[in-house]
Parts: sequence; C-alpha cells; structure tokens
Amino acid sequence: LELEGVDGSFESAISALRKYYARFTPEFAEKESGISAATIVRLAREIADAGSRFASHLWRGSASGNLGGWQTARALTLLHALTGSVGTEGGHNLNAWNKFVPKPFSVPPPQAGWSELLYPPEWPLSMHELSFLLPHFLREGRGHVDTYFTRVFNPVWTYPDGFSWIEMLRDETKVGFHAALTPTWSETAWFADFVLPMGFSPERHDLMSQETHSGRWIGFRQPVMRVLRERQGEHFEYTYETNPGEVWEEDEFWINLSWAIDPDGSLGVRKWFESPYRPGEKLRTEEYYRWIFENSVPGLPEAAAKQGQTPLEYMRKYGAFEIPGDTYRQNEKPLAAADLQGSTVENNGVLRKDGKPVGVMIEDKPVVGYNTPSRKLELFSKTMADWNWPEFALPEYYRSHVHRSAQAVSLGDSADDFRPEHMPRVDWPAHAHGDVYTLLPIFRLPNLIHTRSGNAKVLYEISHKNPMWLNPVDAARIGARTGDLLKVHTEIGYFVLHSWVTEGLAPGVVACSHHLGRWHVTQDQQMERMSSAWVDLQETEPGQWKMRQRSSVKPYASSDADTQRIWWSDPGVHQNITFPVHPDPVSGMHCWHQMVRVERAGPEDRYGDIFVDTNRSYAVYEKWRSLARPATGSLRRPLWFPRVVRPADAAFYRK
Repeated sequence: LELEGVDGSFESAISALRKYYARFTPEFAEKESGISAATIVRLAREIADAGSRFASHLWRGSASGNLGGWQTARALTLLHALTGSVGTEGGHNLNAWNKFVPKPFSVPPPQAGWSELLYPPEWPLSMHELSFLLPHFLREGRGHVDTYFTRVFNPVWTYPDGFSWIEMLRDETKVGFHAALTPTWSETAWFADFVLPMGFSPERHDLMSQETHSGRWIGFRQPVMRVLRERQGEHFEYTYETNPGEVWEEDEFWINLSWAIDPDGSLGVRKWFESPYRPGEKLRTEEYYRWIFENSVPGLPEAAAKQGQTPLEYMRKYGAFEIPGDTYRQNEKPLAAADLQGSTVENNGVLRKDGKPVGVMIEDKPVVGYNTPSRKLELFSKTMADWNWPEFALPEYYRSHVHRSAQAVSLGDSADDFRPEHMPRVDWPAHAHGDVYTLLPIFRLPNLIHTRSGNAKVLYEISHKNPMWLNPVDAARIGARTGDLLKVHTEIGYFVLHSWVTEGLAPGVVACSHHLGRWHVTQDQQMERMSSAWVDLQETEPGQWKMRQRSSVKPYASSDADTQRIWWSDPGVHQNITFPVHPDPVSGMHCWHQMVRVERAGPEDRYGDIFVDTNRSYAVYEKWRSLARPATGSLRRPLWFPRVVRPADAAFYRK
C-alpha cells in the first residue's frame, strides 16, 4: 500500500488520506447504506463540531454481524483520532482503561504449548480463540480432546451449527470425556458425561468490574446463605454445605480438583493452590480474596483502615470499591522508572527494553503510549501488511457477506461489486425457495441473558416468543400476515416460525431475536419446563437432522405455586442451530448475519420444525476457511497481540 505525496509531515499525511478516501463520497455511502447523503453529511458535521467530546460505542451489531465487521472499530477509531477525542472528557476511552483486574497472590508461569484447536494457523490475527469451529477441526482430524469442560457455556444452542456440536460430543473418538459446569440446565448438558451444577451469583464468591463510566471499580460477590449462617455463629469448610442442592462454588471446585489431581505436589500443580498465609496448606476461598484486597487493590487498605476494618471486612460489608485516580489519557502517563531504566530510544521514538517496546517519546517526554509496536494509535498497520493483508493496512470498507451483490450472485445473477477473493458465495440447497433477505439474528431482549434465564419465571412471562419480523412491503410480497407460518431457509437447512409484520425494520431485512427456542429431549425432564419445548430429535440419515416439537410449555405442579399459573405455551424456535459457521478470514470472528430465503410454510410444515444437513455445514466451513490467509513464516501470531491464557513467547514459534 502506498500513499502518494507523503513527505513525513502531518499536513502531507492528511492530504494523502483525503485522496485515498476520496472514493467514499456521501453519494457512495447513500448507495451502500440507504441513508440519504444529506443525513450522512449532517452527521459528519455534528461529529466534527463535537470535537474532543465525540463518543462512540460498539457492541455486536455491525462488528459481529458482518464479514469485515472488525473494520467498524478501526473506522471509528480513525474518527476519534481525527477529532482528538481519544481519552478525553466526553470522548472515547479504551475499554481496558475503565476496567480493573487485580492480580492474585500466585500466578503460574505461561505454558509452553500451543493448541491449534484454539488458535489455528489459518487465522493468525484472530482476537479470540475460535472455539465455535472445534467440531470442524476435529472432523478434519486436527486432534482429539481427551477431557473437555464447558463452563457456563451452551454451544449446542448458542453457537451456530449446533448439530455439528452434538455429533462431536457424542463421538468419544473426538471428545473422550465431557463435563458441563453450569448454573442452569442447558441443551449442551444433555450431551455431557457429567453435569456439575455451579452456583449463581448469590451462591459463590466472585469479583466484578465493568466499563460503566469514566472511572474504575471492583465488586465482590458473596454466597448469601453462607454469609448469613456464619454471622449466626455456624462454621463451614465449603460453600456447598450451605447452598441449596449442595451446589459447589467454582473457586472451591478448582482448588479441590487440583489437590485431588496432585495430592503430594509432585506434579507441580498443587503449589498454585496453597495458602499464602498457611504454607503448604490448602487454599481457602476467603484467603484468596483476602490477599487480593490487602495487596492488589490500590487505595482499599487505606479506606478500610479509616473505618477500623481489614480490607476483607470492608469488602464484605460494602461489596464494592472505586479505584482512585483519573482514567483519561492513559497513553500520556509518564513511563515508570523501572521501565525507563535500561531502555533505549529508537529513531521513531519508541522506548525498547529487553527487545520489547515499553513506551514512546512524545515532545521529549517518555510516556506509556498504546499497546502497539509503535506505542501509538496506528492508522497504518504494518502488522496487517506483514501478515498478508496489505489491502487492509488502512481502515477500509469492504462488503459484507449479506451485501446485495452477494445476494444477487447467490441467485445466479451477475454483480460487478461482488469480490470473490473476500466474499464467499452462498449455494442454496435444492429445497430452498423464496426471495432472498438479510436475517438479523443477534438483537437482544433486555430482560433475558443468552440461555441463562430459562429458570426465571417472571422474565419468561414477559418474553417467550421470537417471531420473524417482516416489513409490510416484504409481507405483501410473500403473502403473509402477522401470525402466519413462514419457512426460513439457510444455506444448510431451515426453520419454521410465525411472522410479525412491522414497520420497525427496513424492506429487504428480516429479524428474529436471540435467547428463545429452548428445548429438551425427554418428557420427564424436570428443568426449565416454563421455557422449553419437548422435541423429537432425529438423525434420519448420517448428517441429516430433524427436530419437531412434541409438546410446548404448559402449567405444572411444583413447590412454586406460580408454575400452575403459566398462561403461555410458546417457547420460541431455535434459529442458531440452522446457521452455518462464518469465520471472518481476518479476525476469525463468526459473522452472525445470515442470508436467507423466506416463503410461506407448506402443508407438511409445523411450527418449530427444524432441519439441518451437517455435511453441507462442513462444506460451508471449508468455503470460508479457504478465504483465510495463514501465517507463512515460523511465527504463529504477532507477539504483541494479546490472547487468552497467553503461553510463553517460545510457543509462538513453530518448531
């Protein structure tokens, strides 16, 4: 990528960017988005007028829905850089600046291994592990999972292509042992060897911190029954002794499991779960949090001392503490003396120590900067260019997999703006009929949380049905009215549900909410009957899965009299299980929006019917995988990129 006319000055760079982005006119944006050019210009001027007080927020939506959605964050960051609104009052903070994660008393060294089932070579720039692709990785023969814990995780329901998960979990040549740690019953739990109930938030100890405002805070959850009974004079070794159903809290489970695996410490596991106050003894939960509050939360010991309390007593009483200090312009913080000592300054101003950048010189002052190789916000990303994506080294626009050009190509028409090197082509199954639409499947209902609200009677009384939203223009084309049955075809199957005609979305777009469509496979199942349907689940041929509702929600007798008052019968329809995986070729994130064909249901179709061909789903995975660009050298991933449970630097290199 080259920009003409750049001589190193700020002015020339701005001039070059104007030329580079000249093709993105308001008229072009109107054609792509459907928003008028006048409105786009007005919004642009309002952002410019806001200056340093321009704020933006990105959560799912375009970023997680679309192919190339990760570019949304880069485009917004460019706007913030141009308006000078990064780290300013009323502006935009990096999320880590407003979240506090304390360090525990003991941290084991990073592991030496690298699992390509989590971070595969095709996606070296992925932000997170690609866990939603695990069934396909194992189907390809990339490995075998001996022991698999799913923790508060319901991939059979929540992830796309859930039937491939069922096929994987039932096959012991792929997954030897599966334990589901879950506070609520889940579809995935049906396919576990052990279901290990975990405590809800009032049944366990836990720390909390979210990016809620221009500050930082930490919250402390406590198991309420244990706290109550201990204040009444009783003593307990473990929280499960006080929880209903003897439910373990997770901290104690992992501590005890580690001691059971390594009882004498010879494996080197047990020592990380030994008390910091009683050497060689098993760590207690209160000791774990006591050490954190005494040593790892700035300002907390002093605040507690003012009230004549220990830090643990303070947090047990108040449950939260605000971390002192300003959270603005964290990039301009002076570099710590320990980092400055022994560092060297490179020609570009980067301060490097032990081979790693630790800061940057700005106006002759050493500051922390950003967590990038240049320690600056990188408009041009050398990393993108070096890792086989030079066309995206600058913030760029490219079309989603559900763009109208992709829709046209899926029907056999030509489209000049379809880019096969970036956009996969949809190949419809023979049974798919009807006009093509963009399905928005990720909008949330404010009173439900993924699949973790199925035991909440009041919440499900409010929301229990997920019809297909249709604009009146599209409803007239299909010949559907509110309440009619629709058959929605995806690239790997279909689902059948009711329609809801509304002007709340644009023509050409249909929508179906998240959360709903829960199911169970046995009639005598006693969990979450207020929120799930009893279904007939069949694999009619290898890879050919069908689901039909046998019985819906109905009143039932229980210890809660309200279950006799259930008046609703519809638990919704499970849409995610009919979606193929869409791993973005760059970020690896699943692109949630779906291209679908919608028609009126036929005489043999019933509400809640689902069909999926997992052979087709594997073919779709292969198609998307082919667009990725694997790392070509010995390095698996840029060393400066963060990743979950980061291994030692040596593990980043292939042997």
